[in-house]
Amino acid sequence: MSYSEIVKQRERRASTIKECGGLEEALFSGRLEGYTDLTLSEAIVLGLLKQDVREYIGILGHGSTEVAEVIRVYQDAGLVRMTAVRHETEAVHAATALRWVTGKKSAVITSIGPGALHALAGSLAPLSDGIGVWFLLADETTEDEGPNMQQIPGHDQNRFHRLFSAMGETYSLYTPGSISTALSRGLTATDHPFRQSPFFLLMPMNTQPAIMPGFNLAELPESVVPEIKTSPSRHDLAAAVDAIEKAEKVVVKIGGGAVMLGDELISFLELADGVAVSSPIAAGVVPFSHQRNMTVGGSKGTLSGNFAMEEADLLVALGTRFVCQSDCSRTGYPRVEMVININTDLNTVLHYRKTIPLPGDVKSVLKELNRLLEAGKPAEEESHWLKTCIEKRKEWDAFREARYQQETLYDPMWKSDVLTQPAAIKAASDWALRNEIPMFFDAGDVQANGFQIVEADKPGQVYTETGASYMGFAASALLSTALADKPFYGLAFSGDGSFMMNPQILIDGVEHGARGCILLMDNRRMGAISGLQKDQYGKPFATWDGVEVDYLALAGAVKGMAVFDGGLSVASLTKALEAAKKHEGLSLVYLKTYYGDDPLGGMGVFGRWNVGNWTEKTQTLRHRIGL
Repeated sequence: MSYSEIVKQRERRASTIKECGGLEEALFSGRLEGYTDLTLSEAIVLGLLKQDVREYIGILGHGSTEVAEVIRVYQDAGLVRMTAVRHETEAVHAATALRWVTGKKSAVITSIGPGALHALAGSLAPLSDGIGVWFLLADETTEDEGPNMQQIPGHDQNRFHRLFSAMGETYSLYTPGSISTALSRGLTATDHPFRQSPFFLLMPMNTQPAIMPGFNLAELPESVVPEIKTSPSRHDLAAAVDAIEKAEKVVVKIGGGAVMLGDELISFLELADGVAVSSPIAAGVVPFSHQRNMTVGGSKGTLSGNFAMEEADLLVALGTRFVCQSDCSRTGYPRVEMVININTDLNTVLHYRKTIPLPGDVKSVLKELNRLLEAGKPAEEESHWLKTCIEKRKEWDAFREARYQQETLYDPMWKSDVLTQPAAIKAASDWALRNEIPMFFDAGDVQANGFQIVEADKPGQVYTETGASYMGFAASALLSTALADKPFYGLAFSGDGSFMMNPQILIDGVEHGARGCILLMDNRRMGAISGLQKDQYGKPFATWDGVEVDYLALAGAVKGMAVFDGGLSVASLTKALEAAKKHEGLSLVYLKTYYGDDPLGGMGVFGRWNVGNWTEKTQTLRHRIGL
């Protein structure tokens, strides 16, 4: 069959699938033949459609014209949507936020070369945070007629495959006949029941348009990932219960794998007489005001969170990867004598030496532990450990309140009093919580201050990308507000440095109908790194500039953007946010913020970290603890 006839059949096929309500329905009705001639690119789109991947985000180029044409036909039929953006990393952030907030699947699509590498860099965020995102990436041709423009130079094959394989599961459609296996591998990666991940599908430019005669549409895999049931042994469960009952100071560390525990976690804290310390990604799992919530712990942890980690004699780890900042580079629990670790990943569950490993789904295992603990001796309502931690939490609350009361400080760079980040973030996050607006936090001091300040009472109120701490994530994430099946309004907290990493959202957000606000806090520096340099070496270096940027004019130059000055007080900031919310599209609120030595200008640091000239002391302590 000629290619022109293939194209005609493609258009009829897309129309039939739409009329029947889906691929399976069209096949069942008999209106769509089970064996058909089609190109590899159409098989990709059909296979993803069968997995309910209908959103494509990215930048098209010479390496993706064939698959783009298929997407165009299926978009015209109302089956998929292509969202063209201005940077591939922005596309990845938007796709990540879309899946994270709403559960909706999408695919990032790029050409060969620099575009694919931009996407590879961006994939660090969904990989670190356990978010399933498809990547459709053009690749060099398979017939080796000579170097392809934008391939990785060299004479050996599959360089892109080797490069992407270092980041995650990768499959090359070197031959069209492997499409079913490729789609199946992508399904299990992006929809994994315990930890989703990106999947990189490499599409050689010459195999994309290859005609597959008599292709059996039944070969396209079903969108079903089997439930994986793992449970610890009775012996290990009994050992865990015994350890909990004997312990005097139980700390429960909550990671990203425990965000949906709900009442089961509260019951466990009470039965185990434990206090909760969360990772930034797990904000809201335990209500902020709960007496057993010591809030965030780690190298950027809080006074109360780090106290609980420092003093505990038993650690119960729930779905956490122990990232260096989360456990102070493995020195966060110097007095812990035993660890109970619940996780589905065997390497993670055995991370610490003195561990009772409980492999399995966190919620299921915790439910079983609760059942066993309920049968034993009930915990005291207010033990000495709980009372001590409550007092430390009161200290932390007073520490926070002192910073909120000091709204402004004099900044010699701005030559005036300006809002502090603690006061600004508190006011903006309280406003977002009152209005039920999801918050996205960018990397840097905005992020570090933010996860110590936001008073989330349930999951889904705040998304802080601490897995990769990717500068530019928050503003780009606002594109997801337009791609969701039920569009929503979002608030992005960003510093000036992070914002300029991905300012394309100003245009793309207007183009595609994003609804939300970028709160741009400008201190004219990378505040988190300047502060770290000063703590370690006494002087900041190369982490600021002298270039003043009129961000209101910059954003206002994009027709459709609404811009507002946040002013110099909490009241003026709140007024600006209210005005921004009334705008139907994307808006930006600009705020000058303080950077300096005054302790009331930030949230402080209470932990350790294996970086810079702290490494010798931190590593020595780690090996002395031997956990």
